[in-house]
Amino acid sequence: MANTFFHIDAELITRNISFNRLISALQIMHTEHPADLKDLLLEQKHREGSNYCLIRAAWMTGSAIGVKIASVFPGNALENIPAIHAAYVLINGVSGIPICSIDGTSLTYYKTAADSALGSKFLARPSSKNMLMVGAGAMAEYLIDAHRAVHPNLNHIKIWNRSKKRRDKLVQKLKYNVNVEVCDNLPEGASWADIICCATMTTEPLIKGEWVKPGCHLDLVGAFRPDMREVDDSTITKGDVFVDSRETTLRDIGELLIPINNGIINECDVIADLFQLSQGKNGRTDNNQITIFKNGGGGHLDLMTALHIKEHCNP
Repeated sequence: MANTFFHIDAELITRNISFNRLISALQIMHTEHPADLKDLLLEQKHREGSNYCLIRAAWMTGSAIGVKIASVFPGNALENIPAIHAAYVLINGVSGIPICSIDGTSLTYYKTAADSALGSKFLARPSSKNMLMVGAGAMAEYLIDAHRAVHPNLNHIKIWNRSKKRRDKLVQKLKYNVNVEVCDNLPEGASWADIICCATMTTEPLIKGEWVKPGCHLDLVGAFRPDMREVDDSTITKGDVFVDSRETTLRDIGELLIPINNGIINECDVIADLFQLSQGKNGRTDNNQITIFKNGGGGHLDLMTALHIKEHCNP
């Protein structure tokens, strides 16, 4: 029988994928043998900054191969266009025959948010009620939904963003489904929050350790380059550091690379990754512990999410 290649679009994903099921699936897949990974990051500099093309490939032996091509154009925000776009191809890992293409932008939103929420499931206090969302880009809505999926008591959200217009637009969109309000004072918002989620493109740290209260969980999503970070050194030393994957976070992303290179911490200070946490190892130890989770993404997470999407969205 001939192979039938098909496409899964964003509408089909939105209609069929729930964060609860996806997060549970990611947790199970993190107990299995990890995929082989390879990344390629291309950069083109221009007067206002840089644009990027990221190619991520992952291969689960005997199962599946996945390749994502993602573009990151930060200047798109000025034109009210999302900064991130992507395409994804899922391939049979035994025969090498392409199975389907998936809307890579939607896959990225769901994968990234579920990655962070799986981290907060293990590391944030179950009683967490207040969340500060730092950044109001396209990822913010997904991150809020995913964290709320694993923390039913998380019922008060504040949003801070450099662009107040974009922040206010997101608050207006979300206010019918969740108790959400604007945050004008970042230090006050950070001191109030049980969970701080950062999804920005900053190169200068936004969150300072002196603002973070005991028991807080920090979810750091935005930094993906060696010069990018969202929290300062005092935050890193004040909290206990966890990552989604050591392979994708320790050597290429400034959030950890910069303090490691400066001798603030070393690689051994990273307590656990999602593979260990999903096996019940090295999670939160007490209610006063400050936990820091670096979401670095990776082709393995794209592939895990793609397999889940195929299972539930097969046309």
